[in-house]
Amino acid sequence: MMQLGQINTLEILRETDHGIYLVDEENNEVLLPNRYVPESFKIWDKIDVFVYLDNEERPVATTDKPHIKLGEFALLRCSQVTDYGAFLDWGLVKELFCPFKEQAFKMKPGGWYLVYCYLDEKTERLVASSKTNQFLSNKELTVKEFDEVDIIASHPSEIGWNVIVNKQHSGLIFKDTIFTDINVGDKFKGIVKKIRKGNKLDIVLGQVGYRNIEPNAKRILEELEDNSGYINLTDKSDPEAIKEQLQMSKKSFKKAVGTLYKQRQIELKPDGIYLVK
Repeated sequence: MMQLGQINTLEILRETDHGIYLVDEENNEVLLPNRYVPESFKIWDKIDVFVYLDNEERPVATTDKPHIKLGEFALLRCSQVTDYGAFLDWGLVKELFCPFKEQAFKMKPGGWYLVYCYLDEKTERLVASSKTNQFLSNKELTVKEFDEVDIIASHPSEIGWNVIVNKQHSGLIFKDTIFTDINVGDKFKGIVKKIRKGNKLDIVLGQVGYRNIEPNAKRILEELEDNSGYINLTDKSDPEAIKEQLQMSKKSFKKAVGTLYKQRQIELKPDGIYLVK
């Protein structure tokens, strides 16, 4: 079945002056305009296309890949604002519409906004919304503690960063666990550190507990190798100095150092850490 807002694998049915018509297994047809028609093809060849509505609200196919598809979140640039709403560049000829009522903040041309793409039931058009929370739910979680998850940075708060978890749930990264720059729309791998009352998700960018030792130990070894086998940090170093140089907390630093010391890969001296050669 042909799906609006998704990549569809369709068969070439016939050629016309305006392009080629494609068909799905239920005999639904859609036009692929000439500008997208491949140089060589045969009838009944299969082709991957994105299907959406053209300016006259008719289904049309394109081989261009959009920056966002139905049911996805993405950071898009606003190209223009009209009396009806904003239009966003999503990589296609016809831009993606975002009504005023679906704007968390008034959009401005040139601005970048995190939006969700959904199908408007009244108009049957693909539209965008920057009110992303309405498309998330923590009522029934599909994750558990220590699961690795895909996260998208949504918006900052006084206590950290609100994030979208696996395109389904909302989560929070507390600021005292953040050791890198984060911007709206950034995508990361994270770990579910804790599930609090009300199914609230605490997320961390690194792995949790003992799982955090190995990557941090590797990070320290890389820093040692880049600095001729020496780092001027010790267990008495200021946490901010550790964060600035290694992008990790002091607690994680001490665990990683302990691991490397037990493995006899480093030597600890009053003035810092030395790589054992």
